[in-house]
Amino acid sequence: MSDFTKVRFVLAVPDLARSTDYYTSVLGLGIEFTAPGWTFLARGSFRVMLGECTDAIPPGELGDHSWYGYVTVSDAAALYAEYRAAGAEFTQPLADKPWGMREFGVRTIDGHRIMFGQELQA
Repeated sequence: MSDFTKVRFVLAVPDLARSTDYYTSVLGLGIEFTAPGWTFLARGSFRVMLGECTDAIPPGELGDHSWYGYVTVSDAAALYAEYRAAGAEFTQPLADKPWGMREFGVRTIDGHRIMFGQELQA
C-alpha cells in the first residue's frame, strides 16, 4: 500500500494577487512557485494551490460547502494569537472541544473556511 506523502488543497479564487497576498500576509504561508494563473503556497506540511477563476461561484456563497480543510497544528493558541494580530476573520473562536481538540475557524478573504486544531493530551 502506498502512503500519502503530502496533501495540497486546490482552490478557485477570483483575484489571484489579492488571495495570494492574504495567504502570505494573514495566514503566514510562503510562495513555493508561481505560474500563469496559479500560486503554490506552503507553511510546514499545509499546502494550497490557488487558481484564478474569475467566473467561479464565490466561495462565500457556497454555505457549508465553503469548508475545505482541517489543519492539525502544534500550538493552536499561538496560531490563533498570530492570526488575530494579522487581522484574520474567525468563524469560531479558540475553544477546547469534547472530541479532544483545541480549535478555531478562519474565513479567508474569498470566503473559504478552514479549521485549525491541536490535539489535547489525555
